[in-house]
Amino acid sequence: MTKLSVNINKIATIRNARGGNTPNVVQVAIDCERFGAEGITVHPRPDERHITTQDVYDLSKIVKTEFNIEGYPDQRYLDLISELKPAQATLVPDPPHVLTSNAGWDTKKHEILLTDLVQQFKAQGVRSSIFIDTNLENIEYAAKTGVDRIELYTGPFAEDFTSNPEKAIEAYVKAANYATELGIEINAGHDLSLENLKFFKSKIPQLMEVSIGHALISDALYFGLENTIQRYKLLLL
Repeated sequence: MTKLSVNINKIATIRNARGGNTPNVVQVAIDCERFGAEGITVHPRPDERHITTQDVYDLSKIVKTEFNIEGYPDQRYLDLISELKPAQATLVPDPPHVLTSNAGWDTKKHEILLTDLVQQFKAQGVRSSIFIDTNLENIEYAAKTGVDRIELYTGPFAEDFTSNPEKAIEAYVKAANYATELGIEINAGHDLSLENLKFFKSKIPQLMEVSIGHALISDALYFGLENTIQRYKLLLL
């Protein structure tokens, strides 16, 4: 079964809007796991506009499932991975000023950097993942780095899904199959939702994990957190 990792960045966004500790990011992570999530994802950005560095330390003490720390590999991020040794480190190529992750790595251009990082994570006992698009050359060069997994950037899929689902998924199926041939496992994330997740999963059965934040937290405003997590999990069976 594909694992559901809940990205709790948006919980921190709400908290930061007023200061203080409401909603409590740590308690929400505990509750997500209690309600069935198989992982917790965070993406601590340098400006700490949502998840803060302190949040990452606090969460590392309580997450009992898989802790996935996403981020751009600046020294701050690398120090967090080295010290906390999460289950997974997902490398994302977004510079500090970007609102949200909206592109994958050019793995050919950054092959040396990514190879060094992947080997560093392996030495620390941390599973590595590279955020990537469906370009087959990027997947080929990702494999050359020795990475454990790729996370397919699903923004374009979500954008095209409502008009033509079969066309929207086509490149992702080819990418997933090629990655599997190269021995890389598949994660996916960005704009996956209750509307498109079941279809995506049905077409990519080798999918190991999805990381979902914005849509899931938004749905929880209507359905409640426990009910929402269960709804997403049912789509991954």
